[in-house]
Amino acid sequence: MDPRSQHLLKTLIERYITDGQPVGSRALSRQSGLELSPATIRNVMADLEELGFIASPHTSAGRIPTPKGYRFFVDSLMLSQLTQFAGVVMTPKRREATFRHLEFLRLSERRVLLIIVTAENDVQNRILHTDRPYTQAQLVEATNFFNHNFAGTPLGAIRGRLAEELRALGDDIAGLMRAAVDVGEGALSRDESLVVSGERNLLNAGDFSSNMQRLRLLFDLFEQKTSLLHLLDASQQAEGVQIYIGGESGLLPLDECSVVTAPYEAGGEVIGTLGVIGPTRMAYERVVPIVDVTAKLLSSALSQQIADD
Repeated sequence: MDPRSQHLLKTLIERYITDGQPVGSRALSRQSGLELSPATIRNVMADLEELGFIASPHTSAGRIPTPKGYRFFVDSLMLSQLTQFAGVVMTPKRREATFRHLEFLRLSERRVLLIIVTAENDVQNRILHTDRPYTQAQLVEATNFFNHNFAGTPLGAIRGRLAEELRALGDDIAGLMRAAVDVGEGALSRDESLVVSGERNLLNAGDFSSNMQRLRLLFDLFEQKTSLLHLLDASQQAEGVQIYIGGESGLLPLDECSVVTAPYEAGGEVIGTLGVIGPTRMAYERVVPIVDVTAKLLSSALSQQIADD
């Protein structure tokens, strides 16, 4: 997406956040600050719609953001641009690793290819280095056993059942089975991750611009991410907007900062957190509603996506 399209998408979503109504090309022409005709903007909006970032409701000539548009906006544009501070988004944890189909193929005497097809039809391939040779007939037996008994079961739950189930097959393929569970779980499981944007905005924040040591500590925190993830994970357990002022966050690099967070959900289940990091002397009356509305709009969009699927 080129900068012009990004700017128009940002303007459209900001307008939609403000009044909740589809946004037309004429309104975008007035509010974008770009010297573009409504016809040119209509062409850009058509491209954005084709890319899946916006959609056109049947009852209006305007456009509204799609879940894909919200995701791009939150990850890349929204909180950091609207607040002029740093925006953070903790993306959802993946559900427990499950598979739809699994297959073992013999590559050589002690090398086996493990093919895993997920419930979403993603395919993962992993090579197992075994401590003994297996014939293709044994691998077919193991494949059939796994698919018949465990398809759709979280791989973590399979581990506890293997000891009992494997007695029916004998110990000769027990090691292969356990290796498949270990490797498969690692291939399919993903922890939550953290997206940070707008860190450079803090260079212009008056409270930080003259304190390079403080900025270095903050940038180290953004780079490491682990401690910040713990803070966002804790705020995910609470309801609504949470505000951590100075030392309330428990993180030394943030002892002169404020963090405003809110959880977002999909289908009634909280799946992540988004927020803003800035100086303690921030305009809370402006930042808090932005974080709150963003979380609610993202929740609505993701829930609608689930309903459509």
